Amino acid sequence: MSPEQRLVDAKDESGHRQRSTLRQEIPLLIGMTLVWGALWQDFAVGNLVFGLLISLLLVRVFRLPPIILSGRFNIWRAVVFILAFLRDITRASFEVMFLAIFRGPRTTSAVITVTLRTESDLLATFVGHVLTLVPGSYVVEVDRRSSTLYLHVLNVNDQAGVEKARAAVLLIEERLIRMMGTKEELAALNAETTAPNNQDGAPS
Repeated sequence: MSPEQRLVDAKDESGHRQRSTLRQEIPLLIGMTLVWGALWQDFAVGNLVFGLLISLLLVRVFRLPPIILSGRFNIWRAVVFILAFLRDITRASFEVMFLAIFRGPRTTSAVITVTLRTESDLLATFVGHVLTLVPGSYVVEVDRRSSTLYLHVLNVNDQAGVEKARAAVLLIEERLIRMMGTKEELAALNAETTAPNNQDGAPS
């Protein structure tokens, strides 16, 4: 998909805007509901139900730009993603607290760029939200044409720190692709993961 095509609303053969089925929108609705709870810092059942109703209203009534969903959702990978997300928040909170107490103004930061593997607006948005919710980083800007995120990251002192931060972002994207990416994205990710092993075993 070219950068220009990604900026054109998805349409069917008759020229009408495509509408996703409710089943396809389930991951989107779950994500929007969780974001609602995170924004209010309230994950009580009543608040989440209200957030779900608002999400349904936004998806079904307002003419939002169409989001192309993959049609697949792996529940086990979703559990892994949530557990890793909670672990990252906990660890980052302690790291930021340590920096605030012991390093203070001497703490350095950097603005880095990370080009994602995915071309999905939905996945790129999820990556951005996760990064913003984890203490110590937030998204400054997004280049939709190239799926590039510009991030402000705390406690980056050298190039090794930059690469470590990029690797952390790509790991979040990997978890999301395994959870709800397209079959093509998943296959490309698996090929990327096994490529180093194949190269090591290839004859010289």
